[in-house]
Amino acid sequence: MSDIPPGGDRRDPGRIDRRSSPALKGHLELLARMSGHLAVTLNIEDTIQKALELIVSYVNAEAGSLFLLDDNGTQLICKASVGPVDVSGLTLKSDEGIVGQCVTANESNMVRDVSTDPGFAQSVDAVTGFHTRSILCTPMSVQGVCIGAIELINKKDKSLLFSEPDLMMLKTLASAAALAIRNARMAEELVEQERVSRELELASEMQRSLLPDARPAPFPVHGVNLPAHEVSGDFYDFYELGDGRIYFSLGDVSGKGMDAALLMSKTASLFRCLGKTIDEPAKLLDTINRELCETAIHGMFVTMVCGILDPASGNIKLANAGHEPPLVHDAEGNFSAIPASAPPLGILPLNVDDHDVRDEIFNLGGGTLYIFTDGVTEGDIGNGKRLEVEGFKEIITGKADAPLAERIEAVISSLKGSGRKRHDDITIMAVEDPAAGRQAAEDSTPLRSIRTLTFLSSPEELARVRDAVRETCRTCGCPEAVTRDLLIAIGEASQNIVRHAYKDSNNSPATLEILCGDGILEFHLRDMAPPVDREILEPVWPKEVQAGGIGLCLIHDIMDEVEYLPVESGTGNRLRMAKHFERDN
Repeated sequence: MSDIPPGGDRRDPGRIDRRSSPALKGHLELLARMSGHLAVTLNIEDTIQKALELIVSYVNAEAGSLFLLDDNGTQLICKASVGPVDVSGLTLKSDEGIVGQCVTANESNMVRDVSTDPGFAQSVDAVTGFHTRSILCTPMSVQGVCIGAIELINKKDKSLLFSEPDLMMLKTLASAAALAIRNARMAEELVEQERVSRELELASEMQRSLLPDARPAPFPVHGVNLPAHEVSGDFYDFYELGDGRIYFSLGDVSGKGMDAALLMSKTASLFRCLGKTIDEPAKLLDTINRELCETAIHGMFVTMVCGILDPASGNIKLANAGHEPPLVHDAEGNFSAIPASAPPLGILPLNVDDHDVRDEIFNLGGGTLYIFTDGVTEGDIGNGKRLEVEGFKEIITGKADAPLAERIEAVISSLKGSGRKRHDDITIMAVEDPAAGRQAAEDSTPLRSIRTLTFLSSPEELARVRDAVRETCRTCGCPEAVTRDLLIAIGEASQNIVRHAYKDSNNSPATLEILCGDGILEFHLRDMAPPVDREILEPVWPKEVQAGGIGLCLIHDIMDEVEYLPVESGTGNRLRMAKHFERDN
């Protein structure tokens, strides 16, 4: 045993066991110390400096520098320095000097005498007064991508020369340092992403706060804004003046992102503030334009429509600055467009007196004014097709007798149904002749949504549907006998979705909405299954019992009204069932 040298191998006394070699033990201890430190810090500056200090001390170098490539990869910047001269902040071209050659080739380099190496950059010594004799340099790479290099200068021993073991050790430490730097950078990026995400969330909340609250029917103005991203460049607003007239506006800011969102917020705020004292739409646009021309970012502009509705007469005074022509849908079903009379805001000064922007005055005559952004007409409705103005007119015509909010929702649904991510904001506003709105409200029984339940196409889910129907009937004062009939009818209709529409395919969604009015209950069942053939759904009592037929007959016998409503997206089915009843006292 005494003949075995230190670090020797018992199986072969003449062979050195590297696992117990004193030099290797020292290397592993240093690597462990450095890795331990790097693992607990996510601060890049602290990470770099500590790593370099450990490396310089262990290799016994006189000085050391750690260089990182800039974002463009064209320059090397000294991020940490150890030694008699601090060269932190020193900048070299990415291929300059020995460190530049090392980074460019992504290979290590050991120069024992720099005076004989043409790649040595003498300028650094000339500036710092430091005398470089030998250099050991190795790149810092992660998954083959070089991010910088570590350069050690002048070995502090009698030979003054770096050795191959020094180089091997530096390679190992540089790899660990590179990984730590990348991790620290990723951590900083995550923190930055979180900060930006939070700022976008706050900006989105602020924008939503600028939008007006929806007013219940028969209020004659209704609008919807759906941002394509976190923040929107579209806006709309409406508010009542002291004399009962209603000011309204809709605008679209050029561009995307935070710049557009900020310009949108400013324009919307100017409209609400200035509109309370300037009751001429053309003059208001002229005033807003002057403000935007003074402060708007070069190249950005706003298209905007604003107007005033007199609810007593149905008269509208409207001005359009570079926006999509609004459409008036009159009582006879005809459409007419109101083109822009002025360029977009924020580009050139306007002059109301010279009719650069003018007011258009007209009467709704029982019709409705529709204002929208190009995100609506250019919106995708599936198969690569756009809605276009004609598609908008077609949807509005088909929903002409529906409440204002339902008409707008029909247009929105056609754009949602494409299933693709929106590339532009969607904003629509409708201004209705108050006389027509009041008449429609008087002609219809007001219904309010009481319960909406989404359930899956599974027999086990039908119990939830029955519970929802039972509770809503009780809430609306429906007699017990009618409730029992409704449970049968809604149960049959829901079971048809599970068994026939989805063909017993579990986990497909369906929605039941229950609406209640004075002595009436409406049930809207919606699924996303392939459209059914309406002809085979006619209720005919069979001579013999057969699956499916009796259920349809029960539904039609129990309900006072049963109809399949059109689905704007073209996908799925929507069944409406209504039941009139006398309330329990």
